[in-house]
Amino acid sequence: MIDKDLFIEKVNSTFTDNAINADAFQMEKYMRNKFKFFGLKSPLRKQLQQNIIKQTGYPTINDIEYIVINFWNSDERELQYFAMNLLQKKLKEFDKNIIDVLENLIQKKSWWDTIDVISPNLVGKLFLNDKKLQNKYITKWINSNNFWFKRSAIISQLRYKDKTDFNLLKELIFITKDDDEFFVQKAIGWALREYSKHSPKEVKQFIKTANLKPLSAREGLKYINKNNL
Repeated sequence: MIDKDLFIEKVNSTFTDNAINADAFQMEKYMRNKFKFFGLKSPLRKQLQQNIIKQTGYPTINDIEYIVINFWNSDERELQYFAMNLLQKKLKEFDKNIIDVLENLIQKKSWWDTIDVISPNLVGKLFLNDKKLQNKYITKWINSNNFWFKRSAIISQLRYKDKTDFNLLKELIFITKDDDEFFVQKAIGWALREYSKHSPKEVKQFIKTANLKPLSAREGLKYINKNNL
């Protein structure tokens, strides 16, 4: 098993050696120049990650937490993407205290590209198996002044399908439906649209009576309208 610092060094050197400046420029522009990039588009980055793991194996759980924090403190966005991938691959091996690490990731270097992975794919999986944990953090986040926490709370059930707690989702929406933040309104619509794939009548009736902002209502009805449900 490779030492955690050597693993970090190997990832950085591999990404640096394969950096593509022209792609980095375009990727940074797409992300409104909020983050630096090596210029590794998703297929290339994932291939490089696979090559590294084949050579080194996955780090231990304790080392992954250390590596994730290191990558999150790094400038290049691809390192944050790799950090999330490591967490997704090994999430089942962490205990529920990993939520504190995830909470820190949500509020640091926040943008939709990280929030929309962390919340449904990491936080959501923890909450699905621990309702007490869910209630504690959802309540905290939905009442936060940080709109990324609000978005995280709203989309945390995005992958639940028929296991979605629609009453909980409606509660979160009623708390935030008048929020002027674009990313909150978009989250409301996205969450409703996903649940409408399983309970279109419920969602349609809710949108009809909930007095949502136009963006949320429009997004929430997309699947229903497209399929004439």
